[in-house]
Amino acid sequence: MFKALVYVTLKESVLDPQGNAVKDSLHSLGFNEAADVRIGKYMELEIDLDDKSQAEQRVTEMCEKLLANTVIEDYRFELIEG
Repeated sequence: MFKALVYVTLKESVLDPQGNAVKDSLHSLGFNEAADVRIGKYMELEIDLDDKSQAEQRVTEMCEKLLANTVIEDYRFELIEG
């Protein structure tokens, strides 16, 4: 059994209006050191497999087919055994 921690973010070349709005709000609150903000998604999935390479393959397939829009988003994940 594994836990997959999946992080999905917009590609650097894609504008992030939500991130810009958060950055502007931080600046208005006096946090001017926030130079850039990118908004993303975080997901935790329980993967009912015992083989790590198979779990990695299946999570990759999940990300490619559903969890991330690979045209405009990048993804990465970590597997934790447990």
